[in-house]
Amino acid sequence: MRLTLTSLAVSTALIATGATAQTPNRADLAKVVASRHDTTVKALQAWIALPTIAAEKRNVAEGADYMRRLALDAGFQKARVVPSGGVPGVFATLDAGAPVTLGIYFMYDVKQFDPAEWSSPPLEGRLVDRPGEGQVIMGRGAVNQKGPQMAFLAALQALKASGRKLPVNLVLVAEGEEEIASPNFPAVVADPEVAAALKKTVGVFIPTTTQDSNGQAGITLGAKGAVEFQLIVGGETSDKYPKLDVHSSNHARIESPAWRLVKALDSLVADDGHTPAIDGFRDNVKPLTARQKELIAQRVAATNEAEVKRTLGIGKWIGDEDYQTSSERFLGQPTVNIQGLVSGYTGVGGKTVLPGRAEAKLEFRLVPDMTRQEVETKLRAHLAKRGFDDVKVVVSGGYGPNQTDENSPFIQAQKKVFERAGIAYTLTPRNAGSWPGVVFNGAPLNLPTGQFGIGRGNGAHAPNEWFLIRSANPKVAGIDEAAMLYVDYLYEVAKLGRR
Repeated sequence: MRLTLTSLAVSTALIATGATAQTPNRADLAKVVASRHDTTVKALQAWIALPTIAAEKRNVAEGADYMRRLALDAGFQKARVVPSGGVPGVFATLDAGAPVTLGIYFMYDVKQFDPAEWSSPPLEGRLVDRPGEGQVIMGRGAVNQKGPQMAFLAALQALKASGRKLPVNLVLVAEGEEEIASPNFPAVVADPEVAAALKKTVGVFIPTTTQDSNGQAGITLGAKGAVEFQLIVGGETSDKYPKLDVHSSNHARIESPAWRLVKALDSLVADDGHTPAIDGFRDNVKPLTARQKELIAQRVAATNEAEVKRTLGIGKWIGDEDYQTSSERFLGQPTVNIQGLVSGYTGVGGKTVLPGRAEAKLEFRLVPDMTRQEVETKLRAHLAKRGFDDVKVVVSGGYGPNQTDENSPFIQAQKKVFERAGIAYTLTPRNAGSWPGVVFNGAPLNLPTGQFGIGRGNGAHAPNEWFLIRSANPKVAGIDEAAMLYVDYLYEVAKLGRR
């Protein structure tokens, strides 16, 4: 969920020692955060060592209970595991007797990993020196999202250790299925006690990293939605396909599930290979406004296109478009993406088989005003119209996009924290990635949402995922500076009750 944004920044020394005079006795609190540095890092390493992987049903009960205990240890008075029908959620409250209540969203699950692809064990949480960055922690979940979340918990721990009462009350809702598109998270939020607590909040935010290598930071005003699904063809979907792999000579008289799946997939996009071609898919797409294009232009002007391309390992955007056009596409266009294809023999050499099964793993990315239910219905109708009744559709999870007005007091509070710290930033219309903010942002709660924080990391969903612990660049925050910014944010949010 990291963004690549603006053009100016301030040193972490300034971040740590008093740029935001609104936080009382800030320097003293920064010393507490610094004194707890090793404890914070060890806590993050311990969390990384216990991965909850929803797709594998790994550490489901253990991960939820660990999240519950993390909340209690950080000062929440109440925390409980909430059944969801799948991987459970965790609900916690901290009553500081304050007039304002802030909602926080955590995810405690992580993506799968292959240790053979990593330079260090993915669950070790090893501290390593990264050239040009500083000391980082390497591990699955380090930046997505355990590192930023631990920075927020470190802020609470510092307030607790210093004997301070929080300036706001907190409502924490955590889930263990974000990495499979949150199929059961609405059930967690619909829990009567959870829903009642969230209704009292001024908004819900997710801790994240937003700085690039130059210390540039940003605020996102929303995120795309996501729907994950599988298309399956084989003996389980029709008797014209074999139940198991058979000799490839039989392709002269037996239909191939693999070719059938390819034909179905090809119908989902235009001949260019990327424009969605599902009937009616774009009917409810809300075009980018002039203001949103202006914000994108500001972001484009403040970022290094070559560095972005280098990070992605590509040399051209689609159609060799300029950076502004490709950025508008990035944030404003829905997508139909193939994550993976599985069929037949994939080992060394050939095997001359006709596969008995073929499966594609896909996802949609949705923009306002698309909905999950709408696109799922249109996908099924599209396939049925073309006679693909033998293609099985399995939707594993999903949710719609979320959007918050830039003039919302909730967003203005984030802006003021950056401005008081001297950290320049840009506003981004939405994140091209996804998180289930619509569960809070949509009916019946209708709350503003956002992603907020500083610091750096990379490699989410990939090998060698990392999160910055001690920065070599004075313009970029390590975990202690990120924690202090969350303290400042809590004090700024507290003012929302006095407006």
